[in-house]
Amino acid sequence: MDFYATLQKWYDWADIFVLSRWGAYQFAIIVGGYIFGLVLGRYAEPIFEAKAREIKGNPDLLRVIVAFMRRLKWMFMTLWLWIAYTILVYETWPSRSWMVRLMLLLTAAWWIVSVLTRIIRNRSLSRFVAIVAWVYIAIIVLGFETSVGHTLDRAALTMGGMRISLLSITKGVIITASLLWLAVLIGNVLSNRIDRVEDISPAFRVLLGKLIKIALILFAGAFALSATGIDLTAFTVFSGAVGVGVGFGLQKVVSNFLSGMIILMDKSIKPGDTISLGETFGWIRELRARFVSVITRDGREYLIPNEDFITQQVVNWSFSSAYVRIDVDFGVSFDSDPHEVVKIAIETAKSIPRVSDYKAPVCWMTAFGASSLDFKLRFWITDPNNGLTNVRGQVLLALWDSFKEAGISIPYPHREIIMRAPVDVRYAEKPASPPAQPQTPD
Repeated sequence: MDFYATLQKWYDWADIFVLSRWGAYQFAIIVGGYIFGLVLGRYAEPIFEAKAREIKGNPDLLRVIVAFMRRLKWMFMTLWLWIAYTILVYETWPSRSWMVRLMLLLTAAWWIVSVLTRIIRNRSLSRFVAIVAWVYIAIIVLGFETSVGHTLDRAALTMGGMRISLLSITKGVIITASLLWLAVLIGNVLSNRIDRVEDISPAFRVLLGKLIKIALILFAGAFALSATGIDLTAFTVFSGAVGVGVGFGLQKVVSNFLSGMIILMDKSIKPGDTISLGETFGWIRELRARFVSVITRDGREYLIPNEDFITQQVVNWSFSSAYVRIDVDFGVSFDSDPHEVVKIAIETAKSIPRVSDYKAPVCWMTAFGASSLDFKLRFWITDPNNGLTNVRGQVLLALWDSFKEAGISIPYPHREIIMRAPVDVRYAEKPASPPAQPQTPD
């Protein structure tokens, strides 16, 4: 009955004021405000958006600012309606400005909600959340909150001593989703700010950012439960059941999460490190709560569980130092002077740009091979993330050019094959039988 009474009240107001002369004036002001915002926003949006895109290093904040710039027409319409409402309040009766006031509140609400929900990456979900939030605000502005609340509250289900209604469910979903979204937004903004602090190590920056996000999400969840009137002690049994479920069904997830925390605390790996794990060689792009993102030289991105970095052998090429030693094996012919070969190899390695002068290259003769004099050339680089095979190839090509210029040949194995004609056993001469022994009489 309250809902229908409210509708009747608004119908009476519309009959008296909307269809009157001042109702037509207010409607014209609203239409004029929309046209004003549409025209002015079309020219202002590209200019302000270009300025906003100069912000670097904070994509979440940039998304909100760009969304704000793309909705300037609603801001200009809100400004127009606010000015018109102010003039009408001072110059006429309040009853002659109620429509402008109502549209001012609804327009401002839609402008703010559409900007804030733009942080959601999914466009469909963002639009759905914006519409639901705006409808909720519109119900409050139109005065339907009490009647709609009573209607939703009557649709309830009682289980034991707990009463669950559509009103409590709606409030819980809206408050919880809003607080969690706000916690994630604040956490991402703070995490991006922490990532730009160069005085903190990269691993500790990631750890601090994740701890802030987790703390904000837990606080938002607890506050949402309290705000919806749910007693936290009622979750004692439920939390115990969840703990058992985590112990049995989610042990891998929990193991990866704890392994990620251990990795961040002991600083064994950090973003930018070059690592080898099994057959995977690449550099770490990002540390997540469940996995580590590793990009290989061929552009593939491997999402390796954190537990593998704890239980398996990991080669961190840049853990304590960025210097990495590379070995290149080669051989020359036996008629070459090994002293000259060593000198040429060292000078050739020094001419490669990626070879570091951290330690001078060295070359050692290792063996008298089957067909060559074997040597091992060793040098150091400081950028293993740029690849190892390519720098070996550069050194080998440079050695080829240097040896060719110096008249030093690189041998290849020689094999001698002796071909013999087959013998046909059918025509081979039979050996002569031994002569018969004379028999002597007894």
